[in-house]
Amino acid sequence: MPESEVLSDIDHRGIATVTLNRPAVNNAYNGEMINGLIRVVSELQNEDQVRIVVLRGNGRHFQAGADLAWINSVAGQDDQAGLEVSRQTARAVRGLNEMSKPTIALIHGACVGGGTGIAAACDIVIAAENAFFAISEARWGLAAQIIFPQLNAAMGARNVRRFALSCERFDAYKAREVGLVHEVCSADALDETAAPIIDGLLMAAPDALTASKRSIQQCAGHLVSDEHLEALIAEHAAKRRTAEAAEGLASFAEKRNPAWYP
Repeated sequence: MPESEVLSDIDHRGIATVTLNRPAVNNAYNGEMINGLIRVVSELQNEDQVRIVVLRGNGRHFQAGADLAWINSVAGQDDQAGLEVSRQTARAVRGLNEMSKPTIALIHGACVGGGTGIAAACDIVIAAENAFFAISEARWGLAAQIIFPQLNAAMGARNVRRFALSCERFDAYKAREVGLVHEVCSADALDETAAPIIDGLLMAAPDALTASKRSIQQCAGHLVSDEHLEALIAEHAAKRRTAEAAEGLASFAEKRNPAWYP
């Protein structure tokens, strides 16, 4: 059987490591990876021995956004199927964001599109110096509605407006400056940098951490209602079915500039 798109392992301290595992396509997400992330997060949420969840990517990159070949195939499906794809994607990021246990993302290489949403959904983000980021959906005629709540919470709407509109790439130091990343380290020091943070989390009482995390999000207004999320899901799915999105995805496949570029 093929190896799972999302791997998980729990050590003797209760540290669960979740690994995105599509290295051949730079961990670009498809339906199987989304469903795998939902499944693993749910399992770890309900596993009493798990104290902390660490996310990382297998291969050269953390997560290179959506698999655009898969997105192209989704765009050709009916409205209900497309809506369900957006709903599952939103569910994966929301589940990670609202997980009661502390979460840490270790970022190396690319963290693009949905990858930035995954990072923003985590409590603590450590990036290697070789990491780079982009909220690039608009470049392909798409929009990132379903991860804007998490990005706004992490970076502030002002920074999200810049980077989601320009689609420009920014490095780990800029990501730290705007709040998406907490620490930057050399590429071989991600685990070393995370170690004292993990130790601090283990020293804190588990139920106190759960209560603190929930209260912080509630006080800041960072928990998205079901009604608001459904509206974002509908917008996200509808944008994928537009002529503009079709042209953006075609420009990617054909390695050319889109028609709207002068």
